Amino acid sequence: QVQLTESGGGSVQAGGSQRLSCAASGSALRIAGMGWYRQAPGSQRELVATIQSGGTTAYADSVKGRFTISRDNAKNTVYLQMNSLKSEDTAVYFCYAHVLRTLFKGDDYWGQGTQVTVSS
Repeated sequence: QVQLTESGGGSVQAGGSQRLSCAASGSALRIAGMGWYRQAPGSQRELVATIQSGGTTAYADSVKGRFTISRDNAKNTVYLQMNSLKSEDTAVYFCYAHVLRTLFKGDDYWGQGTQVTVSS
């Protein structure tokens, strides 16, 4: 069983910074992609950033230049450094991990979500 545990959410003033962490636990994990999505009230869940095991990253246009995703493969942990936060970044942030069962097949796992509130 794979569990993802998030930490680091909370309230911050606009222009401030916050760092989210997400640790995956389980036995003999082979994690391919990890990343973050977010969901604001009344909106669909949207991709924020992803990172592959080799370090390749991708970002939503709305966060490029402000957010940085990174991961520690030895710790099965992914991070999201959020700078220059805006009120529109307010959302519940969910981490995910694509865990491989075979060389080409795997399953997606999700964290419970952590609230980020940016006040102006």
